Amino acid sequence: MSFQGACACGQVQYEVDEFFTPVIHCNCDTCRRVLGTPFNSVAGAKREDFRVVVGQDKLKFFESSAGKSRYFCGECGTHLYGEKAGQENLIVRVGTLQTDPEIRPAMHIWTSHRKPWLAYENLAEHEEWQPGRG
Repeated sequence: MSFQGACACGQVQYEVDEFFTPVIHCNCDTCRRVLGTPFNSVAGAKREDFRVVVGQDKLKFFESSAGKSRYFCGECGTHLYGEKAGQENLIVRVGTLQTDPEIRPAMHIWTSHRKPWLAYENLAEHEEWQPGRG
């Protein structure tokens, strides 16, 4: 079984055969800035278990730190995966998966970068958008 993922516009699509790590929430400043989210949920996949099946020509990348490249769709900007030179694995942004990866979060990393405004305790929860807010 493989797991399918895609960017927001669907012009880049990928498959992953297997993940070898649980989901990890990265709180580093770079992930927060690049993605505009409090943390980035990722999982590791071996290079041979990952393939772009549509839109290889749409992929762009930038080097966010020495030897680390972040790949994203050049049309919609969705970040899909990252790689570090010399490592045999890729870091897949699990938020871009269209199918359940069948793995669950195990830890937060870079918590020294966590922002004090990130707290979930005692917040109202709504299954969808807030009632009456359009």
